[in-house]
Amino acid sequence: MIKFGHRGAMGYEPENTLISFQKAIELNVDAVELDVYVCKTGELVVIHDDKVNRTTNGTGYVAEKTLEELRLLDAGKGEKIPTLQEVFDLIDKRVKVNIELKGVGTAEPVAQMIQDYVTNKSWTKDHFMVSSFNHHELKKFNKLNPEIKIGALISGIPISYAEFAEKIGAFSINLDIDFINQEFVDDAHQRGLKVYVWTVNDHDDIARMKALGVDGMFSNFPDRL
Repeated sequence: MIKFGHRGAMGYEPENTLISFQKAIELNVDAVELDVYVCKTGELVVIHDDKVNRTTNGTGYVAEKTLEELRLLDAGKGEKIPTLQEVFDLIDKRVKVNIELKGVGTAEPVAQMIQDYVTNKSWTKDHFMVSSFNHHELKKFNKLNPEIKIGALISGIPISYAEFAEKIGAFSINLDIDFINQEFVDDAHQRGLKVYVWTVNDHDDIARMKALGVDGMFSNFPDRL
């Protein structure tokens, strides 16, 4: 079973910061999960929300700020909002990376950066997974780089269970813990899909997910998994 550090190890350090990703690695995760947007000047930045309000001491939309403006903000404990490149360089192939495409227009630059790290920095395509709630953006990414595993994020149970993910060529379905059941897990597995569940923090929930036979869990406290 794959242990994902959710936005690093956000139960211990500020989410989506370099110290959070470092902490997750120290807690022996198999992969770290992070979120990306494109800022005003075109860089890929690692932050969960479309606004900076919740996770920094600033206000406003990520897409309307330059990288220089974003760098002035405190993302917790004096940490800055990192670029995706900085996170890759910190991780340096020590664990896998699950990149969630949050903003519109992230598929192409993420595909380009992954290809650069595979071609020029000796990463393998197996180091990467890409996921999104925006299945159109996910499909676009898949066309650009079909060898990278993609995960379809959902918060709910579709009428046809896992069929939609099979249609877009997903490797996994990344499902909200509030909606998982045995029927969904079984249907996904029958279609050859992995089931990864978020966000699993409590010991009772961890035991329940193991009993359902899921293939991986995202946790704010990955050392509990």
